[in-house]
Amino acid sequence: MTDETTDGDRATPAYRRRLTANEIDRRTILRSGAALLGTAGLAGCLTDDGDGGDGGDGNGDGGDGTAGDGTGTGDGTSTGDGGSGGTTNIAIVSSPAGFGDRAFNDLALEGLQNAAEEYDIELQQVEETDQSQYGTVQSRLAESQNPDYDLIVLVSYNHTQALQTNAEEYPDQRWMLINAHVEQPNVAGYTWANHEMSFQAGVLAGTMTTRELSHEGNTLNPDNATIGFVGGVDGALINAFERSYVAGAEWVNEDVDVRVGYIGNYTDTQTANNIASSQYDAGADIVYHAAAAAGQGVFQAAQDAQRFAVGVDADQSVTLPDYQDVIMGSAVKYINRGTAEVAQAVVEDNWESVQGPNVLGLEEDAVEVVLGQAVGPKLPDVVTQNLEESKQAIVGGDITVPCTAGGCQD
Repeated sequence: MTDETTDGDRATPAYRRRLTANEIDRRTILRSGAALLGTAGLAGCLTDDGDGGDGGDGNGDGGDGTAGDGTGTGDGTSTGDGGSGGTTNIAIVSSPAGFGDRAFNDLALEGLQNAAEEYDIELQQVEETDQSQYGTVQSRLAESQNPDYDLIVLVSYNHTQALQTNAEEYPDQRWMLINAHVEQPNVAGYTWANHEMSFQAGVLAGTMTTRELSHEGNTLNPDNATIGFVGGVDGALINAFERSYVAGAEWVNEDVDVRVGYIGNYTDTQTANNIASSQYDAGADIVYHAAAAAGQGVFQAAQDAQRFAVGVDADQSVTLPDYQDVIMGSAVKYINRGTAEVAQAVVEDNWESVQGPNVLGLEEDAVEVVLGQAVGPKLPDVVTQNLEESKQAIVGGDITVPCTAGGCQD
């Protein structure tokens, strides 16, 4: 990509260096220690070099944004000057995994960048990996007057507790919460059906573990129906990934053995590597991870063991090309489309179209398992057949997937 992008006669830098809290003057929203990166003009850069999200189709349909007078009604439906012909200001705050995870956070950011290609959007990227600081970061963003944010996007359920207070405390501030919801009129909660895509990840692994496959020295052991799962934090949300993955594998192979391990966070690649390595040593030939950035440790373990793995959130055979040789497929959720949709609604003063809980799954084609760029062409047709059959059965109600999009509550 080039150093600058041009919008009419106005050139804006395509990349701005990361700023520290002390360099931000009025934007003291980050005195908690979070890092802020101005991203106006960055649209598309994640995928231009193959290091970002999965691409998706995240942009809105164009449009001019024609409403919104900045008068604030107290219900979160008309704050700031978004849609009035002026600049729409949007902030995005990371999950504890941080940006650069080549998955969840980067996809959320990519959708906003795509929207910025269609609209006059000024985007601020706030990285805060300490969950205890989320309340402070949220409130300081909401109180900011320069800029006055038309939308604050919060990546991950980890923001939920803080937002339960702040959504009520700042009723004129519009919020988007990803992977959870808070019952307030100024919140758009977007949750992707993690359980449905994880069921399909299990279908992929369960189908292949008893078949022969060789790719660049990596092999399966068809005599040993053992697969693995590595999760980030052992809690309700990631438990849904695990249990649904197991159910999907058992749907195609009732005799499959699934090894399970948890890292305790989403950033420790070494622990992820250790857990996955132990699973490969115990006979697993395919390991699925739901561990954000830490999942790269699983891919490294797969390479070391000359086995295979399944990625999460984005097509990680694209976003992490160094591991293409072991990534059999990825359980993808099109977060980029969701963030672009909410940004578009704010610009066009159509908050009611996104406000409230939104759950997107297989029926909406919002999640799916995609086969790896390098390994996928070598997989037998039965894989796509089983994936399509299980999708139709889930959508039609013939398969009940464990847990819900929000996690396992028991």
